[in-house]
This record gives sequence, C-alpha cells and structure tokens, in this order.
Amino acid sequence: MRTPSLLLTALLTLPVVAGGQLYRYTNAEGNVVIDDRIPSEFVNQGYEILNQRGKVVEVVPPRRTAEEALEVARAQEAEREARERDRNLLLRYSTVEDIEAARDRALQELEIRIRILESNRNTLSQSLASYQSEAADAERRGESAGDSLLEEIGNLQQELASNEQRIVSRRAELDEVSASYARDIARFEEILDLVKLRQQKERGEL
Repeated sequence: MRTPSLLLTALLTLPVVAGGQLYRYTNAEGNVVIDDRIPSEFVNQGYEILNQRGKVVEVVPPRRTAEEALEVARAQEAEREARERDRNLLLRYSTVEDIEAARDRALQELEIRIRILESNRNTLSQSLASYQSEAADAERRGESAGDSLLEEIGNLQQELASNEQRIVSRRAELDEVSASYARDIARFEEILDLVKLRQQKERGEL
C-alpha cells in the first residue's frame, strides 16, 4: 500500500470545524500548526487562513513594529521624491545638452559673484592697511591713534572676515551645484536608457 502524500496527510489531520475556517501558523517551537484558532501571542507573526479543504484563501503578513512601519514609510517617501525628481527632470530638459547649458549658466553666475567678493576683499584689505598704517604712524609719534580710527579699523576687520566667509560659502556652493548637475545628467541618461529599452521591448526587438 502506497504512503499517503504529504498533502493528504495534512488534510487528514485538519481539525474538524463546522462551517468555519482554519488557521496555519508557526508555534514557539517552530512547528507548523493548523487549528480553528490562533493563540494571541502568535497573531502578530503572521498566519494563513485555510478553508476546510486545506486551501489557502488568505495570507496575513506579520504585523510590523513601530520602527519597521516608520522605515517602510521613509522608504515610500524616498521613492515618491525620486519619482517627482524624475518627472521634474523630464519637464525641464529635453536633452543632456540642455542640462549642461543650465549647469554652465549657474556656475558662471556663481563665479561672477565670487569675483565680486574677491574684488571687495582687495578693496577692504587696502583700506584696512591704510588705516593701520595711519595708526602705526601715530604711535611712532607717541600719539594716540584715536577712538574713531581704532573703531574704523575694527569695523574693517569684521567686514573683511565676513566677506571672506561669503567667499568660502560661494566656493562650496560652486562645488555643490556642479555635483548636483552631475547627478541630474547621470539620472537623465538612465531615464533615456530605460525609455529606449521599453520601446525596444514594445517593438519586439528584445
């Protein structure tokens, strides 16, 4: 006599439930259990709902923890933002050359601003050197430099430091803008490749 199949064995061991449904879950020992109820401690780990013939009619996935749910929400938000960036790329540009032209314009504008700040730095440095020389001459004569002169020197030093910080910020922005456009170009080329691949599949070329 042949050994009954595993499916037949499982069906023969199903609990008898009049007009109800069955549940299949894994217990604490790692064993698969089929019963007409699920102990509450196993509900969150997920289970399957079976009909009386042992056929799966629904799969209930494990319940996510708050941390897992947050992670999924973040991933979904990141995916949505990525789709939005792709859409904006396609709306703003028609070719890679369009992106390169926009990049060049943005970088040129920043470089002009940097040159203006560098010019301001030279002017401020010259003014500061002049006032400091005047104060030094007064000291050599044994005279006080005067409060107004010292205040002007202090103001120029502060303005020069602030101008230098703006130069540093603009140069950092220059690098950021260049990197941002490089990412846009790379992604735009990826989108074009995906569109080309889809068109080839639609034409039956792949």
